[in-house]
Amino acid sequence: MDRLDELAIFVAVAEQGSFVAAARRLGRSPSAVTRAVAALEDRLAVRLFNRTTRSVATTDAGARYLDLCRRALGEFEALELSAASERSVPAGRLTLTAPEMFGRLHLLPIAQDFMRDYPKVSVSLLLLNRIVSFVDEGIDLGIRIAHLPDSSLRAIQVGTVRRVLCASPAYLARRGAPATPHDLAAHDCIAVSGAVAGGAVPADRWSFGGGKRTAAVAVKARLVVNTVQAALDAAVAGGGLVHVLSYQAAPLEETGALRRLLATWEPPPIPIHIVHPEGRYLSPKIRLFIDRAAAALRGRFGDAS
Repeated sequence: MDRLDELAIFVAVAEQGSFVAAARRLGRSPSAVTRAVAALEDRLAVRLFNRTTRSVATTDAGARYLDLCRRALGEFEALELSAASERSVPAGRLTLTAPEMFGRLHLLPIAQDFMRDYPKVSVSLLLLNRIVSFVDEGIDLGIRIAHLPDSSLRAIQVGTVRRVLCASPAYLARRGAPATPHDLAAHDCIAVSGAVAGGAVPADRWSFGGGKRTAAVAVKARLVVNTVQAALDAAVAGGGLVHVLSYQAAPLEETGALRRLLATWEPPPIPIHIVHPEGRYLSPKIRLFIDRAAAALRGRFGDAS
């Protein structure tokens, strides 16, 4: 077994957290995987994993070595593929992920145009309002709407969105518009429970403003739903005020079905990122899709909406 193979096995065990799962992923026997890791530890004279009967986790030395191994394997893959022309025709399956509504409104049209231009490319689009593991789900790239923590993902910012307060003209004609966030106590509010793009928002507490001018307002929601679309539907029907991301309300604002309120109290913008695994060779289909998606999204979200 060559040293590069040992590195690939080590990375698989670290990412899977299991010798058996790594063996399944690599198409090897568990005993062969165990022997390869043991040989690597003997050669380096360092323990790379803490092992228990239920789990396998990297030691501090193993975690540092894992980062170096990923980079080395990525560089080797790039060398292997460097002989291929940079103008190779994109082909194969492209797996993308995005928050449900953002993906439907903005990423799906980009993917459809891309497939029309590159007939040999197929797309799997996972629209989920939760953080997914790129390794476990086999994701090539995705959209994240958040201030991102440090991670093994490479991020390209393509714009921003804001959290906005909206209501229908019919509701405002009946109840009037709030002048400050504290006026919400006298209004019907529609809250969204659970995780949503841009981060989970407590159903009973909405935040406004930024810097020295902030307000966190206790909200007594008359209606709580678990999807943004349901909240928007209820707001359009005159059910009350809704606190959503600007891209979610934008189509309804454009038709006049919703009006934006308290614009001077909106919180700071939230960045939109295209993310993909770091240290990985970008095939033509991934590289070209990133370029296209970045241009399209910057055209739409380059300034806070």
